[in-house]
Amino acid sequence: MDIIIHRNHTRGHANHGWLDSYHTFSFAGYFHPDRIHFGALRVLNDDMVAAGMGFGTHPHQNMEIISIPLEGDLEHRDSMGNVAVIRHGDIQVLSAGSGISHSEYNRNKDKQTRFLQIWVFPNKQNVQPRYDQISLKPEDRLNRLQQILSPLPDDEGVWIHQDAWFHIGRFEEDATVTYNLKKVGNGVYVFVLEGRFEIAEELLERRDGMGISDSDVFTIKSLSANAEILLMEVPMMA
Repeated sequence: MDIIIHRNHTRGHANHGWLDSYHTFSFAGYFHPDRIHFGALRVLNDDMVAAGMGFGTHPHQNMEIISIPLEGDLEHRDSMGNVAVIRHGDIQVLSAGSGISHSEYNRNKDKQTRFLQIWVFPNKQNVQPRYDQISLKPEDRLNRLQQILSPLPDDEGVWIHQDAWFHIGRFEEDATVTYNLKKVGNGVYVFVLEGRFEIAEELLERRDGMGISDSDVFTIKSLSANAEILLMEVPMMA
């Protein structure tokens, strides 16, 4: 098993006033030569958007973009005519493909919105752009890993153009779960949303990240109550 650990305090940080963003991997003005991507996982941004503010219309191409709201509401509009609001419990995916423009705004005037912005390299280029969002029940992830993304349109969660599987779990103290990788050659990037965990004899705390490769199974142990974790299994060759 090969492991890399990215502690919370080592992430890149940019505070634009309306946007307070932490970058696990190189992004915009933050560059770290050893933190460009983890396999097909290119971007993992922990974003806080101030009340009534947001990202103006901007383009994307040939990237799978996943948004996971953690707090508040985020309104999405795109060049395909989609208008939607995502909230905690929702998962949103945008397959940019041959090209798409979109905007994202905190529609609340009195509270911030926090969400994870995740980019994954696709395994197909210039596909027809696509938007999807689903609502999942957070209670279905108590002491288990709830699948929220896969490569299969008829599987649980949203789907993307990549052999990737995402899971979220919320655990009571001392709960354990075993994760078996779905595809040989993939790796898993673990991101702690809340609480404390032990994985491969390493202690991970809130907003720490760990990349695991060259392993087909590992065990996760929760060390605190209401501990929440995100697993992103991706091919190691983008």
